[in-house]
Amino acid sequence: MPWIIGIDEAGYGPNLGPLVMSSVACRIPRELEGTCLWKVLRKAVRRHPSADNGRLLIEDSKVVYSSSQGLAGLEAGVLATTRSWPADDTLTISQFLDWLCPAHHPDVKAEHWYSGESTLPLVAEPDGLTAAASRFSDTCAAKDVSFGLVRSVVVCPKRFNAILDRWGSKGAVLGQGLADLLRGNLAAFDDEEPVTVLVDKHGGRNTYTAILQNALPDGFVLAQEESMERSIYSVLGLSRPLTVRIQPRADAEHFCVALASMVSKYVRELLMRDFNQFWQLQMPGLEPTAGYPGDAARFYEAIRPAVTRLGIPEPALWRRK
Repeated sequence: MPWIIGIDEAGYGPNLGPLVMSSVACRIPRELEGTCLWKVLRKAVRRHPSADNGRLLIEDSKVVYSSSQGLAGLEAGVLATTRSWPADDTLTISQFLDWLCPAHHPDVKAEHWYSGESTLPLVAEPDGLTAAASRFSDTCAAKDVSFGLVRSVVVCPKRFNAILDRWGSKGAVLGQGLADLLRGNLAAFDDEEPVTVLVDKHGGRNTYTAILQNALPDGFVLAQEESMERSIYSVLGLSRPLTVRIQPRADAEHFCVALASMVSKYVRELLMRDFNQFWQLQMPGLEPTAGYPGDAARFYEAIRPAVTRLGIPEPALWRRK
């Protein structure tokens, strides 16, 4: 049974807050290769914000979440698909990140603004999560579809700026995140089934051979196609066949990429919630920010007295690109 791994990010453009990049792994029967998972799992999920009939909306995070829509749909989609959710079960953000991004959670804990104490779910109804999670699990079982590792890389400003200093390229941050996720997923597999990695493409880069070769030094990366429309690679010499496909708007075409997009956005929103709450305690009356250019400058100027008082260096808070 082949594996599909979807990878996408949230927070590449902001000056404030972390970049989050996530992967979602899914194992499918061979007869379902190339089949749309939205159709396969349609009893439990949907891809359009229409009447849901209890089904989860799984789509590009920009479709599922906005400040006007609120967090409920995004939270339900992520939590109901990535873990079983008994109605009486809760966990803190910190516990969630221990599970989701164990290698990067220590960096997050080092941030002045991070608390991680809030209990999940924040806004989604626990009973609704239980029902949605059960329906999703039952539908997957009926179709012999199983979900494996879900993992996130969280890059806070200090590390983000350090990568910029070393490599001189903002794209290098995504490259390192992609490498971390690839290595983590391949290490988690205990079989030799073929793996297809689907990655949402950002920016103008078309060539990824060097990034993939650095991530997978035991293999030989062979470019099959490199263009604006798609970049496709085979990795030879590993214990299993591995294909990497990088394309624009992959989160609109592939279920696992869409879910990875949602996981990334959900984690970033959780962290930005802590970020805003911390600075609003320091500066009462401060309007929150999403951290994107324009508004980020307003917010940073407003908190500058507190930043100075707390002795936080600018590179630990402000992402230069």
